[in-house]
Amino acid sequence: MVKAQVPTAPGGRFAKDQFRIDLAAGVVTCPARVTVAIRPARHGGGRARFGVACSVCPLRQACTSSVRGRVVAVHPREAELAAARARQRDPTWLADYRATRPKVERKLAHLLRRRHGGRRARVRGLVRVAQDFKLLAAAVNLARFASLGLRSTSTG
Repeated sequence: MVKAQVPTAPGGRFAKDQFRIDLAAGVVTCPARVTVAIRPARHGGGRARFGVACSVCPLRQACTSSVRGRVVAVHPREAELAAARARQRDPTWLADYRATRPKVERKLAHLLRRRHGGRRARVRGLVRVAQDFKLLAAAVNLARFASLGLRSTSTG
Protein backbone atom coordinates (compact mmCIF):
# COMPACT_ATOMS: atom_id res chain seq x y z
CA MET A 1 0.00 0.00 0.00
CA VAL A 2 2.97 2.35 -0.37
CA LYS A 3 2.21 5.05 -2.86
CA ALA A 4 4.69 5.46 -5.71
CA GLN A 5 5.46 9.11 -6.38
CA VAL A 6 4.13 10.51 -9.64
CA PRO A 7 6.87 11.96 -11.87
CA THR A 8 7.00 15.75 -12.03
CA ALA A 9 8.88 18.28 -14.11
CA PRO A 10 9.82 21.88 -13.27
CA GLY A 11 7.81 24.71 -14.77
CA GLY A 12 4.86 22.53 -15.78
CA ARG A 13 6.86 20.86 -18.53
CA PHE A 14 6.36 17.30 -19.76
CA ALA A 15 6.91 14.84 -16.93
CA LYS A 16 8.59 11.48 -17.40
CA ASP A 17 5.26 9.65 -17.55
CA GLN A 18 4.43 11.48 -20.80
CA PHE A 19 7.34 9.73 -22.49
CA ARG A 20 6.81 6.15 -23.68
CA ILE A 21 9.51 3.96 -22.14
CA ASP A 22 9.93 0.57 -23.81
CA LEU A 23 12.28 -1.44 -21.62
CA ALA A 24 12.13 -4.54 -23.81
CA ALA A 25 13.38 -2.62 -26.85
CA GLY A 26 15.57 -0.31 -24.76
CA VAL A 27 14.15 2.91 -26.19
CA VAL A 28 12.28 6.03 -25.04
CA THR A 29 9.85 7.93 -27.26
CA CYS A 30 9.08 11.58 -26.53
CA PRO A 31 5.70 13.32 -27.03
CA ALA A 32 6.95 14.58 -30.44
CA ARG A 33 7.47 10.92 -31.44
CA VAL A 34 11.28 11.05 -31.47
CA THR A 35 12.79 7.75 -30.32
CA VAL A 36 16.24 7.37 -28.74
CA ALA A 37 18.07 4.44 -27.21
CA ILE A 38 18.54 4.07 -23.46
CA ARG A 39 22.22 4.16 -22.56
CA PRO A 40 22.66 1.65 -19.73
CA ALA A 41 24.06 2.84 -16.41
CA ARG A 42 26.60 0.92 -14.35
CA HIS A 43 24.13 -0.18 -11.64
CA GLY A 44 21.06 -0.76 -13.83
CA GLY A 45 18.62 1.61 -15.45
CA GLY A 46 20.08 4.24 -17.72
CA ARG A 47 19.51 7.54 -19.48
CA ALA A 48 17.87 8.51 -22.74
CA ARG A 49 19.40 11.69 -24.18
CA PHE A 50 17.44 13.47 -26.89
CA GLY A 51 20.19 16.07 -27.53
CA VAL A 52 20.12 17.47 -31.07
CA ALA A 53 16.55 16.32 -31.70
CA CYS A 54 15.34 18.89 -29.15
CA SER A 55 16.92 21.82 -31.02
CA VAL A 56 14.40 21.59 -33.89
CA CYS A 57 11.44 20.21 -31.93
CA PRO A 58 8.21 22.28 -31.93
CA LEU A 59 7.43 21.04 -28.37
CA ARG A 60 10.80 22.13 -26.94
CA GLN A 61 9.36 24.91 -24.73
CA ALA A 62 6.92 22.43 -23.15
CA CYS A 63 9.63 19.81 -22.65
CA THR A 64 12.97 21.31 -21.59
CA SER A 65 14.93 24.50 -21.07
CA SER A 66 18.30 22.76 -21.33
CA VAL A 67 20.61 23.76 -24.19
CA ARG A 68 21.73 20.12 -24.46
CA GLY A 69 18.18 18.78 -24.82
CA ARG A 70 16.00 16.59 -22.67
CA VAL A 71 17.39 13.68 -20.67
CA VAL A 72 15.06 11.01 -19.29
CA ALA A 73 16.46 8.94 -16.44
CA VAL A 74 15.34 5.31 -16.38
CA HIS A 75 15.34 3.76 -12.91
CA PRO A 76 16.75 0.23 -12.45
CA ARG A 77 13.26 -0.82 -11.29
CA GLU A 78 11.33 1.24 -13.85
CA ALA A 79 8.98 -1.65 -14.72
CA GLU A 80 7.94 -2.06 -11.06
CA LEU A 81 7.43 1.69 -10.65
CA ALA A 82 5.29 1.89 -13.80
CA ALA A 83 3.18 -1.06 -12.61
CA ALA A 84 2.73 0.56 -9.18
CA ARG A 85 1.67 3.88 -10.75
CA ALA A 86 -0.83 2.06 -12.99
CA ARG A 87 -2.20 0.18 -9.97
CA GLN A 88 -2.60 3.47 -8.09
CA ARG A 89 -5.04 4.75 -10.71
CA ASP A 90 -7.44 1.87 -9.98
CA PRO A 91 -10.50 3.14 -8.02
CA THR A 92 -10.50 0.03 -5.79
CA TRP A 93 -6.86 0.62 -4.80
CA LEU A 94 -7.58 4.29 -4.13
CA ALA A 95 -10.53 3.47 -1.86
CA ASP A 96 -8.47 0.93 0.09
CA TYR A 97 -5.54 3.37 0.38
CA ARG A 98 -7.79 6.16 1.65
CA ALA A 99 -9.31 3.81 4.22
CA THR A 100 -5.93 2.52 5.49
CA ARG A 101 -3.61 5.52 5.28
CA PRO A 102 -5.17 7.69 8.03
CA LYS A 103 -4.77 4.84 10.55
CA VAL A 104 -1.12 4.29 9.69
CA GLU A 105 -0.29 8.00 9.65
CA ARG A 106 -1.95 8.48 13.03
CA LYS A 107 0.00 5.59 14.55
CA LEU A 108 3.28 7.01 13.24
CA ALA A 109 2.35 10.39 14.72
CA HIS A 110 1.72 8.69 18.08
CA LEU A 111 5.21 7.18 17.99
CA LEU A 112 6.82 10.54 17.30
CA ARG A 113 4.86 12.54 19.88
CA ARG A 114 6.79 14.58 22.38
CA ARG A 115 5.65 12.28 25.20
CA HIS A 116 7.57 9.43 23.59
CA GLY A 117 10.68 11.48 22.91
CA GLY A 118 9.57 13.27 19.78
CA ARG A 119 12.04 13.13 16.95
CA ARG A 120 15.14 13.06 19.17
CA ALA A 121 17.05 9.94 20.04
CA ARG A 122 17.57 9.26 23.73
CA VAL A 123 20.68 7.16 23.10
CA ARG A 124 23.72 7.23 20.81
CA GLY A 125 24.53 4.84 17.99
CA LEU A 126 22.38 3.46 15.19
CA VAL A 127 21.91 0.05 16.81
CA ARG A 128 20.81 1.53 20.13
CA VAL A 129 18.50 4.04 18.44
CA ALA A 130 16.89 1.20 16.44
CA GLN A 131 16.46 -0.90 19.60
CA ASP A 132 14.98 2.06 21.47
CA PHE A 133 12.48 2.72 18.68
CA LYS A 134 11.48 -0.96 18.55
CA LEU A 135 10.92 -0.94 22.31
CA LEU A 136 8.79 2.19 21.94
CA ALA A 137 6.75 0.60 19.13
CA ALA A 138 6.19 -2.54 21.25
CA ALA A 139 5.06 -0.43 24.22
CA VAL A 140 2.61 1.52 22.05
CA ASN A 141 1.25 -1.75 20.60
CA LEU A 142 0.82 -3.28 24.07
CA ALA A 143 -0.96 -0.14 25.27
CA ARG A 144 -3.26 -0.40 22.25
CA PHE A 145 -4.02 -4.06 23.02
CA ALA A 146 -4.85 -3.11 26.62
CA SER A 147 -7.21 -0.35 25.48
CA LEU A 148 -8.95 -2.82 23.20
CA GLY A 149 -9.48 -5.13 26.16
CA LEU A 150 -7.18 -7.94 25.05
CA ARG A 151 -5.82 -9.89 28.00
CA SER A 152 -3.49 -12.82 28.40
CA THR A 153 -5.12 -15.93 29.88
CA SER A 154 -3.90 -19.45 30.65
CA THR A 155 -5.47 -20.73 27.40
CA GLY A 156 -3.98 -18.02 25.21
